[in-house]
Amino acid sequence: MARLPILMYHNVTRENDKVERLTIHQDFLEEQFKYLTERKYQTHHLSELEGKESLSGKNVVITFDDVTVNQMLYAIPLLVKYQLKATFFIPFFYIGGTDDWNEGKEAIMSIQQLKDLPDLIELGHHSYRHRAYANLSNEELKEDFDTCYSIAESNDLKVFPAVAYPYGNFPKKEPGKSSFFDELKKNKITYGLRIGNKVNTFPFKNPYEIQRVDVRGNESMFKFKLKLRFGKLF
Repeated sequence: MARLPILMYHNVTRENDKVERLTIHQDFLEEQFKYLTERKYQTHHLSELEGKESLSGKNVVITFDDVTVNQMLYAIPLLVKYQLKATFFIPFFYIGGTDDWNEGKEAIMSIQQLKDLPDLIELGHHSYRHRAYANLSNEELKEDFDTCYSIAESNDLKVFPAVAYPYGNFPKKEPGKSSFFDELKKNKITYGLRIGNKVNTFPFKNPYEIQRVDVRGNESMFKFKLKLRFGKLF
């Protein structure tokens, strides 16, 4: 079975004083992307993994949560420069607004900006209102996905049915866990991504518990290399 780390990013900045856990400096991000390219990692859209039974060589999936404008300004030019594929997850209610579930300081891409993204970018789901899934009933989950699908369809926005769980949150105890996964199936979700900070094996053991590695803006390049290989060490 192949190793498949999935990297999770959030905000990107060009200002040194704004670097913190969820915000990485553009220069550091470029250093990471350059490293992936020089080490000949293959990048994949999640949609390209569907139906595959194996992967050869070194592989990685790059993901960005929240579709902030700063990602469009600073991350996407680097993805284009290094020809790396990535999946960007949309919190649909906030399109064209700000990240109000957080501090409301970061602008969210508009529909037109999302439609104008290069082909290297694949879009996925990050819920409607960025609420913790463990706190929602099955009826609320269905309404959440129905609304997301409706927005995508009405705006002719191509969105792959993979979802990054807001805050990495989902029901982890039975019977809620199985019920949640059943609801994902009913809503035609192909993949569900948690955090977990471990490197996946591929094919995935459970398509609704795919783990991502949290790439933090205030960590060193050495730590990035360790996480890429091993996930979180402690």
